[in-house]
Amino acid sequence: MDAFEKDITASLQVLRTGGLILYPTDTIWGIGCDATDEAAVSKIFALKERSESKSLVVLLADVRDLLQYVAHPHPGLADIIAGFERPTTVIYEGALGFAPNVINEDGSIAIRIVKEPFCRHLIKRLRKPLVSTSANISGQPAPGMFKEVAPAIRNGVDYIVEYRQSEAAAHTASRIVRIRQDGSLDIIRD
Repeated sequence: MDAFEKDITASLQVLRTGGLILYPTDTIWGIGCDATDEAAVSKIFALKERSESKSLVVLLADVRDLLQYVAHPHPGLADIIAGFERPTTVIYEGALGFAPNVINEDGSIAIRIVKEPFCRHLIKRLRKPLVSTSANISGQPAPGMFKEVAPAIRNGVDYIVEYRQSEAAAHTASRIVRIRQDGSLDIIRD
């Protein structure tokens, strides 16, 4: 079994039993859990020392998966997302099927469709959305690479993915947008 497959298998075992993983995403290193497991999501808020009133980002592998988790997606959504040139998190109204503590107080949910191979494989095999929040204590800088992840975070998760730990290039957080009725974008974080 190669290292990639070992990480996928170990991550799935942890995620399916309500645990937390530390993993590389299409942007920065993240803390992840099953986005439908309320107790697991609560563990993330506790680890990050973050208020549960702040929403979390969720990752999905395919645009079509949005139909299961968003009440009324924009009709041109697939084309809009296909046009994104970099990782972009979209805020959607009418979240469906998530743990209640993942959903924002106004009923919206922040979702990013990922192209990164590890995340895609993990989500497809988990068959559930994956929480992805920056691997830092709330208020501290987000880690652009593995070596920047604080010991408190490393010690607070149930599994640390080895894949991509040695990367030297720092990554940045995603852009965050909201899609208007006419298909144009409101940029929330660029």
